Amino acid sequence: MTNIIIKSEPNFSPSIDAEIEGSANDYIHNDADGKHMRLNAHAVAKDKGTGALIYVNYTGVIAITPALGKILGAAEDAKTTEFGDAFIEMRFETGEEKLKELETGMFVGAGHFIVEQGQPVTVEYKVSKVVKGSA
Repeated sequence: MTNIIIKSEPNFSPSIDAEIEGSANDYIHNDADGKHMRLNAHAVAKDKGTGALIYVNYTGVIAITPALGKILGAAEDAKTTEFGDAFIEMRFETGEEKLKELETGMFVGAGHFIVEQGQPVTVEYKVSKVVKGSA
């Protein structure tokens, strides 16, 4: 699994800014048509604000674009992708009371791949809670 950062949007409560700790498991397979990848990832993240450990599970779909192909193929001209081709649904479990509300919400996110010279590829997701809208 590449480096993963989980960061909520500003003003979201409870705020989360976490990085994966130790090993993580991700199960990825391509659709038969080769246009999308399906994700199922499991990890433990450490929140920078509270120091709490958080079990994270997410599933999602990523469009296999030429830009992603370059990243996966470790092409020298691979570049950071824009948001819009990777989407996830995320679940959390934690013993930290300040973050307990994360366990009862429905969370969705958009992600992109960050490519920096000499660094492993990083996947960044912007995660938001689904809420009831007003009429």
